[in-house]
Amino acid sequence: MKLTVLGCSGGIGSGRHTTSLLVDDDVLIDAGTGITTLDFEQLRAIDHVFLTHAHLDHVLGLPLLLDSVGDLRDAPLIVHALPEVLQVLSDHLFNWQLWPDFRKIPSDDAPWLRFEPLGLGEVCTVDGRSFRPLPANHVVPACGLHVFAHAGGLVFSGDTTHSEEFVAALNATPDLRHLIIETSFENGLADIARLSKHHWPDSLAAELKRLDIAPAVWITHLKPGNESAIMNELRAAAPAWRIEALMQGQVIEI
Repeated sequence: MKLTVLGCSGGIGSGRHTTSLLVDDDVLIDAGTGITTLDFEQLRAIDHVFLTHAHLDHVLGLPLLLDSVGDLRDAPLIVHALPEVLQVLSDHLFNWQLWPDFRKIPSDDAPWLRFEPLGLGEVCTVDGRSFRPLPANHVVPACGLHVFAHAGGLVFSGDTTHSEEFVAALNATPDLRHLIIETSFENGLADIARLSKHHWPDSLAAELKRLDIAPAVWITHLKPGNESAIMNELRAAAPAWRIEALMQGQVIEI
């Protein structure tokens, strides 16, 4: 199993794309602007999308993906997410006002899109690769994702701030090889981070101190223009950890 980073920025501009991770060739984790880096045939190959939450920077590519290749598929694209997240998409995105409801196009019996609720702790396995939502703490219903196969796994935090439940879930995953976790703001913007429920360097350093495991740590969702400052503060706040910024185009093999 390999994970390719299509987008991992907290914003756009100058080659930056928002969150989207491709597992092998057929599964997406989140659907931000990163999916625009895929060509037509790559878009057509995607069969499953696992969403961490419904904020636009994580879902805005989904309707355009369906509009581009929905008619060329033999089966619906399946979107897996917490029930609350799917409800937001139903109410505010695929509602015939902001975008057509592809769950009814071309018909109720043969749609281009299907929703499948996935609760916290439940496991969905797709061709030997398993996906398990983990607790997160954001301003909207959200989860992280534990992605694993026989050789081990990784965890992607999605958008979150401090969460005792998330830390407990990490500590209960002894074979965790990689942790992709967000840090969106510098320490000087901690008030904004608290209000929007994101991490800042000192808060992530405190979170890492609670871990009983030692995965490689990759930082995602860095706000544009602040990347170097955030990473410098992180390394100073958590010198015992090997911390690197996640990069667009990076491939992590599991």
